[in-house]
Amino acid sequence: MKPIFYGRHYIAEEDIQAVHDTLLSDFLAQGPRVEEFETKFAAYVGAKYAVAVMNGTAALHLSALVLGVNEKSKVITTPITFAASANCIRYCGGEVVFSDIDPQTALIDIPAVEKLVQQAPAGTYQGIIPVDFAGYPVDMEHLRKVADTYGLWIIEDACHAPGGYFVDSSGTKQLCGNGKFSDLTVFSFHPVKHITTGEGGMITTNNESLYRKLLLLRSHGITKEPDLMSRNDGGWYYEMQTLGHNYRLPEMNAALGISQLKRAEAGIKRRLEIAKRYDEAFEGVVESIKPSGSVGHAYHLYILKVSGRKKVYDTLREKGIFTQIHYIPVHTLPYYRSLGYKTGSLPHAEQYYRQCLSIPMYPSMTDEQVEYVIRTIKEVV
Repeated sequence: MKPIFYGRHYIAEEDIQAVHDTLLSDFLAQGPRVEEFETKFAAYVGAKYAVAVMNGTAALHLSALVLGVNEKSKVITTPITFAASANCIRYCGGEVVFSDIDPQTALIDIPAVEKLVQQAPAGTYQGIIPVDFAGYPVDMEHLRKVADTYGLWIIEDACHAPGGYFVDSSGTKQLCGNGKFSDLTVFSFHPVKHITTGEGGMITTNNESLYRKLLLLRSHGITKEPDLMSRNDGGWYYEMQTLGHNYRLPEMNAALGISQLKRAEAGIKRRLEIAKRYDEAFEGVVESIKPSGSVGHAYHLYILKVSGRKKVYDTLREKGIFTQIHYIPVHTLPYYRSLGYKTGSLPHAEQYYRQCLSIPMYPSMTDEQVEYVIRTIKEVV
């Protein structure tokens, strides 16, 4: 059997054709395909606006910029995430404060966040970046109440969770990224994510003012819209109105995203089928992180908690199963340690890291591969 990786992209013939057609079109840099992708993705998650960018990190950086993060800002996030969730604050000169996780979900612990804010002088914190880790949605309604109480904004990092949802107190399904409870939401289209554009990202929001700022900062701070310019010398004229970045998404990437988006629901369905089979197989054998309550887990990752993890990890590799670790707690990475963050300060996150193991989870896995993963893990554990 070929190696089975923890995640894998799937490129269909229609994806190849979509990119091929775009390569033969009039636009290769940002053009009509990007706008189409933005419109269709916004509709998919239920948001008013979407802005496509070159990757998820760019999405986080632009989000921090438009919300005014600077050297005086303190922003709270989780240590169990990819480093980019924290780095976006550092790019803007701000200070990152890590709050521990709920050991049952591996999501940021909302009561712990509230306690952190309560104990600080008013105005200490500017915002919160929760992460829908592994595809498990954060209770954004609860977090929004905390944020509103203390005047904080929210950037929801939903890079793992397009298609995920939670059910709010009124019984309404709230899709990750619909903008109901967050100021901005970011997504990634890295190859192992639910849909891929090769590299790419998206920001969604219901706030038109933030949307306009994102458009401006995505492309050097330059506008050609007549209504926004101080003057207009002619059809060639543009104005650079602020210092922005070149975070634009190419047309070919957008074309791939549009094509992949057509299979998004089918992909979620298959992930849920695999997760259900894992749940059944590992019950009473090995602990896993499973959702509770009215939550639509998007299952970017399926995570086990195992003892003797390194031996399990190495043995599975020998048997052709390439698992992964998500994630090394950000506050323990050398860069953040150099800023004064200390190992031992977030015990739940650190205990989680000692046990976590992400096993293969992607829609193109065959039933035979799923059963081989189950059988082998049972033998090894």
